[in-house]
Amino acid sequence: MPKVLISDELSPRAVDIFRERGIDVDMRTGLKPDELKAIIGDYDGLAIRSATKVTKEVLEAAHALKVVGRAGIGVDNVDIPAATGRGVVVMNTPFGNSITTAEHAIALMFALARDIPEANASTHAGKWEKSRFMGVELTGKMLGVIGCGNIGSIVADRALGLKMKVLAYDPFLTAERATALGVEKVELDDLLTRADFITLHTPMTDQTRGIIDAKALARTKPGVRIINCARGGLIDEAALKAAIESGHVAGAALDVFVVEPAKENALFALDRVICTPHLGASTNEAQENVALQVAEQMADFLLQGAVINAVNMPSLSAEDAPKLRPYLALAEQLGSFAGQITEGGVREVTIEYEGQVAALNLRPLTAVVLKGLLSTRIETVNMVNAAVIARQREIKVSEVRRDQASDYQTTIRVSVKGDSEQRSVTGTLFGEKPRVVAIEGVPTEAELTAHMLLIENLDRPGFIGSLGRTLGDGRINIAAFHNGRTAPGARAFCLVSVDQRIDDSLLNRIQNLPNVVSVRDLSF
Repeated sequence: MPKVLISDELSPRAVDIFRERGIDVDMRTGLKPDELKAIIGDYDGLAIRSATKVTKEVLEAAHALKVVGRAGIGVDNVDIPAATGRGVVVMNTPFGNSITTAEHAIALMFALARDIPEANASTHAGKWEKSRFMGVELTGKMLGVIGCGNIGSIVADRALGLKMKVLAYDPFLTAERATALGVEKVELDDLLTRADFITLHTPMTDQTRGIIDAKALARTKPGVRIINCARGGLIDEAALKAAIESGHVAGAALDVFVVEPAKENALFALDRVICTPHLGASTNEAQENVALQVAEQMADFLLQGAVINAVNMPSLSAEDAPKLRPYLALAEQLGSFAGQITEGGVREVTIEYEGQVAALNLRPLTAVVLKGLLSTRIETVNMVNAAVIARQREIKVSEVRRDQASDYQTTIRVSVKGDSEQRSVTGTLFGEKPRVVAIEGVPTEAELTAHMLLIENLDRPGFIGSLGRTLGDGRINIAAFHNGRTAPGARAFCLVSVDQRIDDSLLNRIQNLPNVVSVRDLSF
């Protein structure tokens, strides 16, 4: 039975979901790093919010860990490279708090436009400073949205409802999507110079860190107002403080900061800065949604192998998993086959998908091919880290998709270029059973079993008899025998399924038989 640890406060319904699905679950919140490291080795899954820090040291102690589930969108508190290197899936719930965060951004924009927090404090203090708080209308103003994904698109929709005009900067936003949203897709410089309000809704990456720095602020329209409910590091806080003090920026509303919890910050001293303590996802609805989503996603993964909203591997939905399962088995066998027949280092891998398989989600299949291939050389490779390991080893990976079938309704061909040779193997499904149908273009048909021999030979009389006698003398029983050749008397491959592993001494005897070019001991 899989076992999950919940280390941050989640809705009790999350616990119920795990237990209803047959998963053992413990909730232990407020753990110190050393306490978490001491117990994490007992768990297959770890469910967190933002308080738990899943560091490299924690992951090194997590011997059984398969998945980390973040109830929320941000995974800054998880060491993604370390998790990927150890083959741990990291999931988030990017949709559960989208509306809540978008609404908070809109609320801050209203508060910033009308000086609401400051006016509230003044009135509570017994003052009546009506003329002091002269705000601006949102109607007709230009809103610049940096990052127009799940949350940014909702903000844009709400702003359009307020009769604002919306500019969107997002490298991944297509022209068609922008038109459907009713926004104007622009480059960052254009947005900075035209926007009356700027709101950030982009993840923290190397490309977005400090996207609003001193140079960006200098290009903004005088009197601009800035809202950030995404990540603190997107804005250079010192540069923003200087721009507000100079009067170039009229004000800012911030829910996130470079250092959190933000007990101290130079921006706190400024009247024209509204600050909230990372409340973007803090509604009852959002916390319930993300807790239930992360529990369902983790349960689906641990019980069915479904991968939803993973940040470090291809997604594989619960609906797709049954469809892909036989193809995944085929892909792994072909990758392993190709790896076992390729000597030395691997330089390039080409995976060709033809026929019915070409219409499926190929990313998980490619990941599994690489897993099978690299597992012949590395013990700790799995579907999560296979692509990363391939990149680290500078292995070029190519996918080719062909919708039109040829000899079979569906085939996968794995071609590997090594240091000094090139190998290929092709497979298909008979029903849901994987079959090899060609080795280096030589037709053959075989089901892969635990112990096999692959012999490359010259097609000459007497070869099969001498091979049978040699195996018989070695007390090796032949379970199945498959032979294929390019032409009479030419190159041939013999794939033999046997009942037990063959030792090196017998392999040498087979290698020395007449007409044998090479022999390999394979296992699946």
